[in-house]
Parts: sequence; structure tokens; C-alpha cells
Amino acid sequence: MAGPSMGDLPFLPYGRQSVDEEDIAAVAAVLRGDWLTQGPTVSAFERALAARVGAADAVACANGTAALRLAYAALGIGPGDAVVVPSNTFLATASAARHAGAEVAFADVDPDSGLMGVAEAEAAIARASRAGWRVRALAPVHYAGQTAPMDGLAALAQAEGLALVEDACHAIGTACSSGGLEVPVGAGRPEVEAGSLTVFSFHPVKTIAAGEGGALTGSDPALMARVRRLCNHGMMRTPDPGEGFADPGAALDAEGNVNPWYYEMAEPGFNHRLSDIHAALVLSQLGRLDRFIERRARLMALYAERLAPLAPLVRPPALVPGCRPAWHLCAARIDFAAAGRTRSAVMVALRALGVGTQVHYIPVHRQPYWRRRYGDLALPGAMSHYVQTLSLPLFPAMADGDVDRVAAALERVLS
Repeated sequence: MAGPSMGDLPFLPYGRQSVDEEDIAAVAAVLRGDWLTQGPTVSAFERALAARVGAADAVACANGTAALRLAYAALGIGPGDAVVVPSNTFLATASAARHAGAEVAFADVDPDSGLMGVAEAEAAIARASRAGWRVRALAPVHYAGQTAPMDGLAALAQAEGLALVEDACHAIGTACSSGGLEVPVGAGRPEVEAGSLTVFSFHPVKTIAAGEGGALTGSDPALMARVRRLCNHGMMRTPDPGEGFADPGAALDAEGNVNPWYYEMAEPGFNHRLSDIHAALVLSQLGRLDRFIERRARLMALYAERLAPLAPLVRPPALVPGCRPAWHLCAARIDFAAAGRTRSAVMVALRALGVGTQVHYIPVHRQPYWRRRYGDLALPGAMSHYVQTLSLPLFPAMADGDVDRVAAALERVLS
């Protein structure tokens, strides 16, 4: 395989947004209109997202972390509770639970896929029980665009009386087989009686971008109504179905109509709203989601072909059976020890050749805060995945030849 020539080749970051003139026009239309926030574009995006993922409802919010905070809050998770979180994830999945006052029962992951399975979740539940914690929810993370085994995890949640919070920040557009059907990520698991919510992120490196943005989807009307209230300070301007307003004398006029200025705060909430500016961008991008998915799939197929000669030193991501991924990351697995190169040295050398890379992720249980709180946990799968992973460039604007360039740079650096 020939080595790349630096020349005038552009730098390839590990991920990058794809913004076109239609996106810019959609944002400009909002800027020229009357509503920069709390306007109709947010509602339009929520309807489109719910329809795309097969959910009854969607609530847009400021970012993926805000979505996680809203999910835990809406489920009533707080002090004395615990949430099972895989250690291979971004900081927010665990931090949002801790912000709610809950403990985090870290689960191990499969060393090849980086995903939490049923056995790993069961082990985390058992460890939490020994610590005297009351586990309230499972928070599986769909990593790099592939899904955790949701049929098994949903059955476990139902058997244990746990809620389910799917962290799908990597997986907008992904689908997995369930009961012989292909189920989009975000459709939820209605069989989980304790509650089922899915959270998404629209950060610029994700498959579709809002600049900053997130969302929750679900199909339980009461749970989604609470999510919507909590997203906007806990306020409600229309009466709670079945209960009405707490103070009808102040709420209603003589004819029984709601006074136009009136609102009630049922409980403290957050200001986690998404602006119409951000909603315009992500709504426009949602219309191109299938094209983005198709292009990323093409690039991943090329990576599998071009990296094959570098085996066993380099392997593409392990494929999850029954999953049709909308790839977010190309998290290759590299045996740095066998290559005789440190990961840091490989990343620096690749960067000098114009190839950006990243590591997803440092296992969260190894972070100083959590080590001070829980001590040193033994999660060998997460550590094995961590020491061998390196995210290679993956974004729709890449040309086919860019994959050749990355593979050639890897060959040069590792040899």
C-alpha cells in the first residue's frame, strides 16, 4: 500500500458536521422571523423527530446532557437510588445521574463491541445490591452507532421493575431487529412498565447537528408531559389531564377559560430549552439523515476492506448481530503493544500526516471523582476495549480516497 503524500491534502478530523446551503437558509429564515426561541420551529422538529424514530412524542432540549438530566428527573430518580451505567461512555451518562442525587453502578462492557450486555448489567445490579443501593434504572449506551442488546436489557428491566433510559447520543437513525421486526432506536420499549425514554445528541460531530442540541423520545403520555414541563422550569399553562390546575380560582376566568397569563409550577424544573435557531438547523439536517447514514455506511465498508491487510494489528469495529447501524464513529481496534508503538505516538504521527484521531472513551469508572467515591473497580472488558480503541476519521464529506489515505497512513506509522 503506497504511503500518502502530504502535498495540499486537507486535514482529516475524526468527525465533522456537514452543513449545506439549505441548512444555512433554514437558519436564516428563523433569524429573519419573529421567533428565535419558544417558537414553531422547535415544535416542527419535535414532530418530525418523533415520526422518524417511531415514537409517540419527542421533546427537544439544549443538548444530550440536558436530555439525560431530564430523563432521570422525569423518572423521579434521586437520593437513595442508583442507575446502572456502562463504563464505556461519555462522562454525561453517569454525571447526570449523580446530579439527580443517585449513585452510579458502573457496568462492564464487551471488550470488542464496547457495549453493555445483560450479564454485565446483572453483575452491576448485584454489586449495587451488596452496597445497599436501590437500583431504579438501566442506562444502556448505544456506542459508535451500534445498539446494546435491547431485547435482553428490556426484559431484565421489566423483571427487576427498573426504568430504561437509552443513551442513543451515537445512534440517531440506527435500527435493530426485535421479534422479527426492525425497530428504530428511539421507538422505546413500551413493555417496560417502570418507564422507557431515549435520549439523543445533535452535537456537530454527531450524524445530524444542531450546533448544540438534544432530544428525548418516548410513548408514555404522562411521562413525556413531565419531561416537557421539566424542560421549561416545571411550568404548565394548560391543566394537568385528570387533575386540572391546583388553583382553579386563579387559573380560570368567569367562563371557565384559562386566563391568558396564567401558569403553574408543579415542581422545580430546568431551563433546558432548545432555541428555534438550533431547531432550524437540525430539522433541515434530519431531512438528509438517510443520505448521511448511507454515506457513512459506504465509508465503513471501505474501511473494512482497506484495513484488512493490516490485520491482526488493526481491526475494524466488531459488528453487532441484528443491528443496522447509523455509524457515528469508526472506532478501530489496534494492538499497540504488538506494533511496538504507544497510542500517543501513533496519534501524533498520524496527525503529522494530516489524519486526526480520538479515543472513545476513557472508562468513566477510572475518573478521579468516581475512584474517590467507589474505589478502584475491576471492569476488565471496559479496560480492554479502552487500551485498543482509536477513532479514525468518519464524516459524510470524506471522499472514498480519504479512506485509502487513512489506511496508508496507519500502515506507515505502525510499520
